[in-house]
Amino acid sequence: MTSELVRLTATDAVALLKRREISPLDLIDAAAARIAAVEPHVNALPTLCLDRARDHAKRLMANHDRAAEGERGWLAGLPVAIKDLADVAGVRTTYGSPIFKDHVPATSHPLVERIERKGGIVIAKSNTPEFGAGGNTFNEVFGRTLNPWNTSLTCGGSTGGGAVALATGEAWLAHGSDHGGSLRGPATLCSVVGLRPSPGRVTRGTSNNLFSPLSVQGPMARTVPDLALALDTMAGPCPLDPLTFDAPVQSFQDAVAQSPARWRIAFTTTFGGALPVDRETREICAREVRRFEEAGCIVEEAFPTLGPVDEIFLALRSQHFVVERELQLGTHRDQLKPDIIWNTERGLQQTPSRLAWAERERAALYRRFAAFFQTYDVLVTPGAATPAWDVSLRARDVIDGVKLHNYIAGSGLTSAITLTSCPAVSVPCGFDQFGRPVGLQIVAPARGEARALQVAALFERMTGLDRLLPIDPRPGIVPPG
Repeated sequence: MTSELVRLTATDAVALLKRREISPLDLIDAAAARIAAVEPHVNALPTLCLDRARDHAKRLMANHDRAAEGERGWLAGLPVAIKDLADVAGVRTTYGSPIFKDHVPATSHPLVERIERKGGIVIAKSNTPEFGAGGNTFNEVFGRTLNPWNTSLTCGGSTGGGAVALATGEAWLAHGSDHGGSLRGPATLCSVVGLRPSPGRVTRGTSNNLFSPLSVQGPMARTVPDLALALDTMAGPCPLDPLTFDAPVQSFQDAVAQSPARWRIAFTTTFGGALPVDRETREICAREVRRFEEAGCIVEEAFPTLGPVDEIFLALRSQHFVVERELQLGTHRDQLKPDIIWNTERGLQQTPSRLAWAERERAALYRRFAAFFQTYDVLVTPGAATPAWDVSLRARDVIDGVKLHNYIAGSGLTSAITLTSCPAVSVPCGFDQFGRPVGLQIVAPARGEARALQVAALFERMTGLDRLLPIDPRPGIVPPG
């Protein structure tokens, strides 16, 4: 029974919960058994709150806490994992930092409150790099999270714990966040699906950067319909986030269930050589994107000009770090990892003129993408520049012969899209010669999550890669190169 339950999609599990053919306690017990079996091999969910989860389940089963029943995104008692950057009341929440290694918040993040109000049951906190900074999930509090396809490799970051929990069947849905690719990168490296929503689609609640569109909260899942379900749960206005807006009239689940249109799809691997991408990744993605032609879509190689996106992103990201970390830099410098110190100090040293330049360039980039989407329905790129690498390394230092000069330089495919405020879905597209997952990033116009999900769902139905999950963790060696 446990094995059968962990293999359910989130959508199917919620349907069974709504019909009361299974109970939330059944799913919690199944998740707990699966966590006990695989967690020693992957370290994805270092903090469990199973007693709290069972108490919540019992209240739901007694017909309490069901005010949102019948609303879109109602989860009916489905267990979920929350990234260890978001507070859960009464549950240890460290942000991956030794500064907060013993922190137990009294109240939950507004998004966690929304998820629980919609019938989601928090069973665990998923591992993350320190304060979510980095493309490899490790920290001094809990250590490294390992990729279940090959436990010698990274799962990516910063929502690495969530991606691994999904791939191994420890959870049916996972919450995460995305700044430069923190939902999309781990999804690609672990062969699950992740969505970076448009800024304002999902509340960020407690962020000090409330008026910046760089960091967003969002969902991760095993299938695109499950991703749509999770977005329906999360989306909507929040009085604590001034950028949030109303959910669309049509639910994302209904949008994904519609018959696919004959989309006009633009595709690029490197934006004309502007970004380094691993050779085999380029070849796999260029081959797999042609599957859309089987469904009657038009696929053309085309892309908007990026301009100096690496410098734009670094300038704006560094200012973001000043807002979030300047005070801690003064009081806890010895407990911050070097990457955070570097990013924050870089922000403190840059001039107002440099920030003004970055804002002008970001605005011009947005206008180029808006014009591009007058011709094309979506833009498709590789989901990551390279497959998973040695988990003992902080980050890749070379991609396709190009030397990388900082820890975020390898995330250009995703960070460039962050600058545009466009929603993007990462969806699996295959494996390289060493069995490492490769994926596509599907980018839609601003606030076009429904379109991105529809295109991703079409691709998922053609490949069937979602049916490979969940997997048992697999030991392996680090491939050469």
